[in-house]
Amino acid sequence: MSSLNTFILKLLLLGVMSTAGLAITAPRGLSHELVPTIADMTVLDAQSVVLDFRINLEAFLAGVDLDAAQNTDDDDAGEAYTTLRGLGASELRARVPQLVDLWNQARLGEADGALVFGITRVEVPEGLSEELPRISLLTLTALLPEGARNMTLNWPDGSGALVLRQQGVDAPFTGYLAGGETSPPIAFAGGGAQSLSEAFFGYIPVGFDHILPKGLDHILFVLGLFFLSARVRPLVWQVSAFTLAHTVTLALGALGVVSINPALVEPLIAASIVFVAIENVFASGLNPWRPVVIFCFGLLHGLGFASVLGDFGLPEGQFVPALIGFNVGVELGQLTVIAIAFACVGWFARKEWYRARIAVPASCAIAAVGAYWFVERVFL
Repeated sequence: MSSLNTFILKLLLLGVMSTAGLAITAPRGLSHELVPTIADMTVLDAQSVVLDFRINLEAFLAGVDLDAAQNTDDDDAGEAYTTLRGLGASELRARVPQLVDLWNQARLGEADGALVFGITRVEVPEGLSEELPRISLLTLTALLPEGARNMTLNWPDGSGALVLRQQGVDAPFTGYLAGGETSPPIAFAGGGAQSLSEAFFGYIPVGFDHILPKGLDHILFVLGLFFLSARVRPLVWQVSAFTLAHTVTLALGALGVVSINPALVEPLIAASIVFVAIENVFASGLNPWRPVVIFCFGLLHGLGFASVLGDFGLPEGQFVPALIGFNVGVELGQLTVIAIAFACVGWFARKEWYRARIAVPASCAIAAVGAYWFVERVFL
């Protein structure tokens, strides 16, 4: 093997091992998973607009970059977040005006000019363990200029995902905004519901985002499939079984037909990562029963995706196209992971040393991460 190839392999394995190390050494007590913000918009007698937020106030006040971070350990502001998470409800409420001032300066809402929002209500849950994220209720109200018929919402950079839902009208607007994006004009009288195609294409990036970059557990599972064999036929069998299975439970979970506690699903997802990775070490090819096992694991992963959609909500009038769009985004994310893996190591796949020097060590690192996650999700 050439010195260049050896150097590339060392870099690859160093990256895999570093990922495992970061996952294993992350302090559980400081880690809080971040969820999208949800805002319900209501217009009262054409005179004022009300925004009701379900929001992680600590993340916004600490300055966590919600566009990039999946949990508070992913951001330099994690320590500030932990400090705020330890505050009592009254202490946290006292800090909310500074957030609203920043939003007003950023022209959060515009209707024939910038709207000035004031705080109507702040409800901060009490009695939760500090190990858990705290989702508060924040209500803002702004007076509307006379004759205003619509408004746009400017979601600031770094604010992460926002699900914006119009209330109290026919054919209400429902939209998904990433940090730094602006909504289309939302008519106060309603009628701004997304078309079927808009819902479909709008939810593709949502599904993709929950694979790349945020779905590390799903990424590792797909890589576990890849490292069994980089040949196309075994990979197609495995990915097809996985895709079919998680499509079924994603649909059933999103429809509310099937519901399983995430406290059970998440450890089992971690266990599935361990299984496929360890089997890669002992099996050099596709066993006849492996697609069946992967199908069963795919059912679990579909339930995990369904919990993501539960956080976002799906627009009622466009449920089916939005669900399909999300699933297409997930598949595109998985195919991108496989394409990146092929680009990095696929050209070594026919070498005699590929399995011993790439596939087995990488699978061991993946198994180590999955095993740590299983222990963390069950016992810590």
